[in-house]
Amino acid sequence: MEEYQALISTIALTMGISWASGINLYAALLVLGIGGSTGNIDLPPDLQSLQDPLVIMAAGAMYAVEFFADKTPGVDSGWDTLHTFVRIPAGAMLAAGAVGDVTPSLEIAAGILGGGMAATSHATKAGTRLLINTSPEPVTNWIASFSEDLLVFGGLWAALNHPILFLVFLLVFIVLVIWLLPKIFRAIKLMVRKIGQWLGLVEKDQGGADNKLQQHYLDRLQQLKQLLDQGALTQEEFEAEKALLLTQRNKAST
Repeated sequence: MEEYQALISTIALTMGISWASGINLYAALLVLGIGGSTGNIDLPPDLQSLQDPLVIMAAGAMYAVEFFADKTPGVDSGWDTLHTFVRIPAGAMLAAGAVGDVTPSLEIAAGILGGGMAATSHATKAGTRLLINTSPEPVTNWIASFSEDLLVFGGLWAALNHPILFLVFLLVFIVLVIWLLPKIFRAIKLMVRKIGQWLGLVEKDQGGADNKLQQHYLDRLQQLKQLLDQGALTQEEFEAEKALLLTQRNKAST
């Protein structure tokens, strides 16, 4: 039973660290470092370097920078973009260190899973923030940033103290991501295309407008034909209206 609990705790710690790293790496490092140095967290041997005062100070300084950058519209998305190259590798390394002194193959497997989890949480955060930045007001960014900080602290606390509860939460998170990420990516793709069109880097898509114009022309032509059949229009009037409609259509499409 003790071995089973130890296994569950290790899995929860491994996934919890990597998941938190993808959202706010420096907050995760602070929690582990301060918790380890005060004796509240029993860190695995490979992670005990996190409780070194220099590491804690560095993580605290970077967390202070991120605290303000993460709450500034536009700056937060740039910060997330840069940290794509930081959070994911760090999540993989922390996950590998969290499994403790085991075989190299198990450490590699933990690193792969940890990197994937960090990438998932990072992509969810960065994509959501990019969509939030379409709103000019900063309040939404502040709410999202504070919520993410609380989520990281609460998630790590649950992973360390209630591993089964955290794993259930993580499963719900993964299901939500599977449903949410495709929608986020489609929205981001559309937004990036709109920005490219506005900057003149991407040609405007005229297909939708041309289709609507063509449908309008056909509908109007059908109405004229019905009036002709009903005797409300003469053949000459029908031909004149048809020619005028065709001229308007050609001008609108050029």
